Amino acid sequence: MALWFVLILTLLAVGESQSTTAAFNQTDLQTAMSDMQSRSYYGFVILLKILNSLPNQMQNNDLTFLMPNDEDLSHFSIAPEELHDFLLSHSIPTPLLLNHLLHFPNGSIVPSGLPSKVISITNNARAGLFVNNARIVTPNVCQNSLIKCHGISAALTFENSLPFQRVPEPKDPSKNSNDTHPNPSMRKMSIKA
Repeated sequence: MALWFVLILTLLAVGESQSTTAAFNQTDLQTAMSDMQSRSYYGFVILLKILNSLPNQMQNNDLTFLMPNDEDLSHFSIAPEELHDFLLSHSIPTPLLLNHLLHFPNGSIVPSGLPSKVISITNNARAGLFVNNARIVTPNVCQNSLIKCHGISAALTFENSLPFQRVPEPKDPSKNSNDTHPNPSMRKMSIKA
């Protein structure tokens, strides 16, 4: 009798482990990216495509992405090795529509997709719903997939760490006649006409 019990438990454990290691659903991600593009979040889609082209980077469809707009993304310098952390820090590891977020108590702390970062949810009735420093400006962008996403007013900042730095504004050439590109990386990326 004990042998049957052990055999059944083993079979259940094997079945459970196989269901939790299911492959990432590429169709769901493609549908979400199509929804993002339809609302002009092209920069975020490009970052997702780059990350998705790398092996084993995207492993979970149960996500809510918090997407800065293209203009805000253009002010950030994200090294290729930081892309994974940047995108996961701008996600919540469960799909949440705006209505779900509105039910969180004011000041709630939720995990981001990056274990070392947390997201604070603040509902200011007059100003709107905030996630850390950013206001949700375009809710429920992803309607046709399990992945949910919301447009936010700025890239998220996190207390006690600044892993993603804004690219410094170029110095005014009239104030400094010799160096028009104070940051060497800006010099490398400049396009000469």
